[in-house]
Amino acid sequence: MEILVADDDPLVCDLLDCALSRGGFRVTTFGKGEALLGAARARVPACIILDAHLPDKSGLEILRDLDAPSYPAPIIMISGNCRTPMVVDAVRHGAFDVIEKPIQPETMLARVRDAVSGWRRDGASGAEHLPPAFPGRQLLTRRELEVLGRIAAGGSNKDIGRNLGISMRTVEVHRAHIMDKLGARNAADLVRLVLGENLRQ
Repeated sequence: MEILVADDDPLVCDLLDCALSRGGFRVTTFGKGEALLGAARARVPACIILDAHLPDKSGLEILRDLDAPSYPAPIIMISGNCRTPMVVDAVRHGAFDVIEKPIQPETMLARVRDAVSGWRRDGASGAEHLPPAFPGRQLLTRRELEVLGRIAAGGSNKDIGRNLGISMRTVEVHRAHIMDKLGARNAADLVRLVLGENLRQ
């Protein structure tokens, strides 16, 4: 259960190392993005924690380099500036979740545990609520299908975030992407588009 951490602030690395080690994880830290990339390509960790701003590469560049939407482990972005455009970009490039600094050790440990367990649940985290085919399904990522399944089942943003191990803000970003891709105007319209014939039966 290794966690790879990339942050150029040694204090943040030490804080995460201490908090996650107490939670039973083995932690490997890096001060630069290229070093993290080398490790992440050589082996698959339980989770990656990635600072948005590293000396040699940005967090978004690393998400692209790793092909984060297809990477076989959750990648959590951390940043001192979690404004909406930054969160949208991170999620669009495959970040599992985005967490704002300063980091609270116990909160971070809980979020990592949620991410790891949510990742292992895979498609059983909500996509089972969806019909096997509906217009635009092929446009959605795995995570978007999971969120959409929870929306179709009547879950609130808070409930969806808790069930999938991600923040409410990340759920909101996914919901906006789904609505945009499927051409839905609101949540009710989204459910009608997805469930279609099932609603009329």
